[in-house]
Amino acid sequence: MPNPGSLPVQDILSKMQETAGKYAAVISQVLDVDVEIINASLERIAGTGRLKDKLNHSIENQGDLYKKVIETGKRQVIDNPGEHAFCKNCPQRLCCEETFDMGAPIRLKEQVVGVIGLICFTEEQKFHIQEHFDIYTRFLDQIAELIASKTLEIEEMERNHAVIELLNEIIDNVEEGIIVLDRKQKILKINSIGRTVLGLENETGSFSVKIIPSGNDIPTFSEYKIIVNGIFREVIGRMFEINNPDYNRIFMFKDAELAKVQALALAATKERFGLDSISGESEAIRELKERVKKIASSNSTVLITGESGTGKELFARALHEEGDRMDDSFVAVNCGAIPEGLLESELFGYVKGAFTGADPKGKIGLFEQADRGTLFLDEIGDMPIYLQTKLLRALEQKIISRLGSNTTVKVDVRVIAATNQDLEEMVAERAFREDLFYRLNVIPLKIPPLRSRKEDIHLLASGFIHRFAGLFGKRVAGISQGFWDLIERYAWPGNVRELQNTIEYVINMMEDQAVLTAGLLPEKMKISLANCEKPDLSSLEQMEEKLLLKAFELYGSDGPAKRLIAEKMGIGIATLYRKLKKYDIG
Repeated sequence: MPNPGSLPVQDILSKMQETAGKYAAVISQVLDVDVEIINASLERIAGTGRLKDKLNHSIENQGDLYKKVIETGKRQVIDNPGEHAFCKNCPQRLCCEETFDMGAPIRLKEQVVGVIGLICFTEEQKFHIQEHFDIYTRFLDQIAELIASKTLEIEEMERNHAVIELLNEIIDNVEEGIIVLDRKQKILKINSIGRTVLGLENETGSFSVKIIPSGNDIPTFSEYKIIVNGIFREVIGRMFEINNPDYNRIFMFKDAELAKVQALALAATKERFGLDSISGESEAIRELKERVKKIASSNSTVLITGESGTGKELFARALHEEGDRMDDSFVAVNCGAIPEGLLESELFGYVKGAFTGADPKGKIGLFEQADRGTLFLDEIGDMPIYLQTKLLRALEQKIISRLGSNTTVKVDVRVIAATNQDLEEMVAERAFREDLFYRLNVIPLKIPPLRSRKEDIHLLASGFIHRFAGLFGKRVAGISQGFWDLIERYAWPGNVRELQNTIEYVINMMEDQAVLTAGLLPEKMKISLANCEKPDLSSLEQMEEKLLLKAFELYGSDGPAKRLIAEKMGIGIATLYRKLKKYDIG
C-alpha cells in the first residue's frame, strides 16, 4: 500500500475522482443539499447541483473555509455566508446565494488531503441540518474517512458497512419510506417508515422487490405498485437513479392514500360544503348565510375575519359551493403552515432547475390548480411582505409566473382570504401592505364568536354528540340539565373548534349507554366558570360606599336627607344607619 506522503496530495484524491463524484451524488440525494469534494490544492474534484459543471476549477479566491479545514485538520462551519470572517476575501461575498456551509477534512493518517463540503442554498435545507446537526456532522466525518480509505484500497466490505451504518441513521430521520436497491433489485436498506407502509415490521432477511410505475401522477409524486415477497402495495413516490456500483437506485415513498390526502388536501375537492354544512339558527348566522347567497356568484375577492375556530374555511367553501365555480377546484392553503421559503413555489409553481432540490420536471402552483375555481388563502396575515407584492400583481392582472420562468400564465381564480388578525392594525404598523388589504377587502365577511350567539351552542353540541357517538360506537342514554347548563354558560374562547373537541373528549370518556353529565366535561371548563361566577365583594362594597358619599353630596346629611336617601336606595332607615356606620360616613 502506498505511503500517502509519497504522492502529491492533489494526486491522491484525483485518482478516485469518479468514485468521489458517485459518493457526492448519493450524499446529495439523501441529505437534499449540494456536496463538493476539494483536494488539498483547493481544486474541486467532485460536485453536485450547481457545482456539477464546475469540476477541476480552483476555488483559491473563495476557499477560506476549506483553507482553514486543511490548516487545522478540523471541521469548520459558516452559518451566515457573506458575513462570516471566512467570507471577507470572497469576490461573491455581497451576492452570495448560500445559506449554510460545512467542511470536514479528508485525512490519511496525519495528513489532510482534501475537504468534503455540504452547501445549502435554501433556509429549509439550513434548518434541517441544524435540527439534526450531530447526526449530519458524524455522517460527514465518516464519509470523509471513507473517501480516504477508498483511495488506499481498504477492503470493500468494511467500506460498505461504514456507509450503510451511517446511511441508516440519516434515512431513519427522513419522514418518508426509503428503499435503497442494488442492481439486482434487492433491498439493501429499508427504513422503519418504509417497513410500516409495506407491512414488513416483523420481517427479517433480504427482500426482492418489484417497483412498477402506474403512469398516474399527482403534484410532486408518481404512483407506483410495489410487490415485496408476493405482497402488493400501492404507493406514491419518487425514484432516484444513482448508478453507483453499490447503490443502484433510491426510492422515496408514502402510503398512497395518506400521500393523496397530503398532496391533494390543498387541491380540488368534489365533497360539498355548502350552506347546509354550517349549523346555526341565530340571527347572526342567518344573516351571514343570506349574505353568502348574494355574493357567491361574484368574482370579487372576499376577506373573512373572525377569531380562531369560528369556521372561516367553512364559509369560504360555502361561497365556492353556492356560486358558479362549484364544479371547479376549491384549493386551500394555510399561509402560516408552510415555511416562508416554500410558500412562493407552492402558490406560483416553478420550472425545471428553478432552485436546488426542485422537482426536475417542475411543478404547477396552487394558482394554476385553482384555475376557473377558488383559491382560499387562510391566515393571510402570515404571508411575508415580499410575497404580498407578487400576490397583488396576480389579483390585479390575473397573470402569474412560475419561479425561474420569464413567461406569464393567465389564470381565472376567485380569491378568498381569511385571518384572525387585525389587518388594519398591521397596515398601520407596516406589517401588511395597504394596497393588498384594500384589494382583498372588497367584500368583508366577519364571523361572530360563539359566545355572541349562544343560541347556537345547543344545536352545535347536539350535532357533535350524534357524530362522535356514531363514530365511536357508543349510545347516549340521556343528557343531564347540568351538562347543558355548563355548556351554555361557558365562554368558548376556542369557539366552534373548542366545542367540537370538548364533545369528542366527553364521548371518549363516557361509558356506553350512559347519561352525559357535567362531571364528564373537562376540568378547565369548571374552573373557568367558577372563577367567573365568584363575586368580587370588595368591589361591590367600594361601589356602595361611593354611592352613599355621592348621595350625601346631593341631599345633605341631616335627618330628612337620610330618610330621603334610604327611600331612594329602597332600604329602611335602620339599614341605612348600619351602612353609614360600616363605612364611617356622617
